[in-house]
Amino acid sequence: MSRAPLVRAIAAFVVIASSLYVALTMTPRLGLDLRGGTQIVLETRDAPTVKADAETTDRTLEVLRRRVDALGVAEPTLARSGEQRIIVELPGVLDPTKAAEVIGKTAQLTIHPVLGVADANTKPGKGEQVITDEDGGKILIGPARLSGDDVGAAEAGIDPQSGGGWFVTIDFRGKGTQEWPKLTGEAACNPSGDPKRRVAIVLDGKVLVSPQVNEDVNCNVGLPGNSTQITGTFTAEEARELAVLIEGGSLPVPVEVVEQRTVGPTLGAAAITASAEAAVIGVSLTAIFIIIVYRLVGFVAAFALACYGLVSYAALVALGATLTLPGLAGFVLAIGMAVDANVLVFERAREEYAARPQTGSKQADRREAAAAGGGTRLRQALEKGFRNAWSAVADSNITTLLAAGLLFFLASGPVRGFGVTLSIGVLASMVTAMVITRVIAQWAVNRRSVSARPKITGLAGIGRLRTWLNENGPDLMRRHVTYLVVAVAVAVAALSGLAVRGGLNFGVEFTGGRIIEFSTTKPISADAARDLVAEAGFPNAVVQTSGKDISVRTGQIGNAEVTRIETALERGAGQADKIRDELIGPSMGEELRRNALIALAVALAAQLAYLAFRFRWTFGLAAVLTLAVDVAVVVGVFAWTSKPVDGVFLAAMLTVIGYSVNDKVVVFDRVREMWGEQRKAEFATIANAAVLQTVPRTVNTGLGALFILAALAVLGGSSLNDFAVALLIGIIVGTLSSAFVATPLAIVFEKRNQAPPPQPKQKKRTARPREGSGAVL
Repeated sequence: MSRAPLVRAIAAFVVIASSLYVALTMTPRLGLDLRGGTQIVLETRDAPTVKADAETTDRTLEVLRRRVDALGVAEPTLARSGEQRIIVELPGVLDPTKAAEVIGKTAQLTIHPVLGVADANTKPGKGEQVITDEDGGKILIGPARLSGDDVGAAEAGIDPQSGGGWFVTIDFRGKGTQEWPKLTGEAACNPSGDPKRRVAIVLDGKVLVSPQVNEDVNCNVGLPGNSTQITGTFTAEEARELAVLIEGGSLPVPVEVVEQRTVGPTLGAAAITASAEAAVIGVSLTAIFIIIVYRLVGFVAAFALACYGLVSYAALVALGATLTLPGLAGFVLAIGMAVDANVLVFERAREEYAARPQTGSKQADRREAAAAGGGTRLRQALEKGFRNAWSAVADSNITTLLAAGLLFFLASGPVRGFGVTLSIGVLASMVTAMVITRVIAQWAVNRRSVSARPKITGLAGIGRLRTWLNENGPDLMRRHVTYLVVAVAVAVAALSGLAVRGGLNFGVEFTGGRIIEFSTTKPISADAARDLVAEAGFPNAVVQTSGKDISVRTGQIGNAEVTRIETALERGAGQADKIRDELIGPSMGEELRRNALIALAVALAAQLAYLAFRFRWTFGLAAVLTLAVDVAVVVGVFAWTSKPVDGVFLAAMLTVIGYSVNDKVVVFDRVREMWGEQRKAEFATIANAAVLQTVPRTVNTGLGALFILAALAVLGGSSLNDFAVALLIGIIVGTLSSAFVATPLAIVFEKRNQAPPPQPKQKKRTARPREGSGAVL
């Protein structure tokens, strides 16, 4: 008796049990777009004397970490991205204004002597500058005597002896312990009230505070160098903020905010609810569909889908992956795509069952199956189904992983999370289909009650669609040139939208700028909202409304300008709550746009290389040219409809590429197998037969994914609607193009290819068990 089934059964149990344990004991890490908060991406810049590189960016990161920690934000995250980027995530911080002001202070902290009051006639000398103090007056300050490197800790405190006044204690280090007494000693030589008795602490070209040295400090003696106190009429908040800025000190190099995203918690909660509803409805419809089509093994596949959801969720949690909104959509979508491996196996098993000779007597067949230990024919058909489908399952999933990997390495922000969840989903689907489904399905067909009634398994017949195709055998490839002409015409018509509509409607993620979404208490028309925004000083802003939701897209504006827009909208639409705020710098937008084009180009090249390696160059070239048609149609539809093209659209396009290649791999895998068995047959005949044989799989898999996407499109709201629409179009076009573009192109290329047909596939011999012997799994 083979040990393989026992090993698979143990592996399946371990996977399910461990996944259940992880799911019950650990909680997922939600991205800011799901739990609410602010993400700020900073980019370090070269200073006059310091180059911005990985080392200086790491030092900058540590300074920023101290500043963020002092803000008291729960579970902040700071990480370096590349050599010069720092990503700061602040959960629960919905007003990024103060956070950006405190975190993004760019210049070095410096401490200067005050040389006097300045006016319009004041001419600074070498190293001197005229600056506005904290009270709004102009003062002349001398060259910096101390920098942030000389400052250690800074802490706000309260002095009960002075009636509860707040002060800030500063500790010095390094040369600061010697320089601070000198600086304050020189200032103390001036009379009380003289501006020269003041010391200015400057950050980012702005005076934080310029206190006067106390009267009890002696000339040329100064204050102690280890620590000092700054007193004044501080409130508790002012004292704490001053301490944060002083202790945060200097950044080794300046930083610039290149991206900023803020999402309200209500929007994230709504997205989670919508995705959960879409998942339940889509998966339920998919499960009902495969049970109707495949009966008992379809029920097994439905159970395996539930296991797939459990395994992939547990993997996400165990790996500590951050679940973002696009990632959540990818998780839901991958459930629909997970059906594919099961469908491939069951269709191959149906073929194997139909190919095995029967005695011609139902009673004799039933007696033979029972005598052989319960379902020899069913068992062997199912075993061959798993074995023969493996190459197509592996190839199709590898192509999807290539697309997911590109998303991870070339995308940014929440879209990168989509690549992570899609990768985990693909791997989990292979485990559930080839291990869990296999164990349960083989156990089921070995039951005597099942083997005596093979039709209930769903494997004893090839299905109505396949039966009709076998009986009629339409020669689809007879007009393969016509299909190619139509495909070119469709692609040209789609891309003409770029010229007619003036190009794509790139989102701020690719163009740079700012987009803010508000939820108001009263509905307002788009024209009325546009007038209000124009009155606030932004006549060129793109304003859209949907019920009580208002979206405003502008160029590069600051947080103060956003507040003006919010105030203006509240005059006509009631209270306006900001639910989304994204700021993308021009350099960041250009980089993201460039990366999107690189991702698409690399995706096509990677698919071509892989398919050429696994199949033939003719198949690979045909598939990639067809992918270009698929991409052109989706891009054209978005151009004609002026739908926004952003990072989520990029995720959809790479998924379309992965799914489309997945479908073409299945067709070409069957072409390769059949051509190897019939090496003297005409290639067009083989290709036509392969298309007809894979139609049931294509239809069943496509419907499984469409159920999920339709639910996402209807229930996902504005944040997921465009994503689902792009995938719906892409999957429909990609499914049709496999038969009517990729296969005809392969026929054209093979006419010019001198390479011989592929070698026939080596088949393993399966010994037929003796009557009455035990079953060999």
